[in-house]
Amino acid sequence: MRRLFADTGYWIALTFPRDALHASAVAQAANAKSIPIVTTEMVLTEYLDGAAELGPHIRQRAHLFVTDLRKLAQVQIIPQSAELFQRAMDLYAARPDKEWTLTDCSSFVICQDLEIVEALAHDHHFSQAGFILLL
Repeated sequence: MRRLFADTGYWIALTFPRDALHASAVAQAANAKSIPIVTTEMVLTEYLDGAAELGPHIRQRAHLFVTDLRKLAQVQIIPQSAELFQRAMDLYAARPDKEWTLTDCSSFVICQDLEIVEALAHDHHFSQAGFILLL
C-alpha cells in the first residue's frame, strides 16, 4: 500500500501561506487526498515548537491545526515510545557523518518499518536517507 510520510516542513508549508513552499504543499495535499499520510508526534512537536514563538494568534492556529489533524482518518500519527526513541538514538549514533536530527532519525526508522519511500518534505536529510522528496 502506498503511503506518504509528512515531515515538519510540509505541515509548516501547508498551513502558513507566506512559506515559500506553500503552493507546492497545497498541490501535494490535493494530489494525496486518497493516499494515507503518516507523521509522528515528534514531527508535530517540532511544528508546534516552531509556532510557539510566533505570537499567540499563530500559536493558537497551530494548536487547532494539530487538534484537527489528529481527527483525520487519512493521517496516521505514530506516537513516541521508549522503543522508538532508542531506535532513533541508535541511528543517530550510527551516522555521525550526517546532520540528521533525532526527529529525522525517528522518521527514518518509521518509514523503514512501514516501507515508505516518498516524503512530503524538502529537507535534504530525507534525500540523503534515500527518500523521494515531494516538495
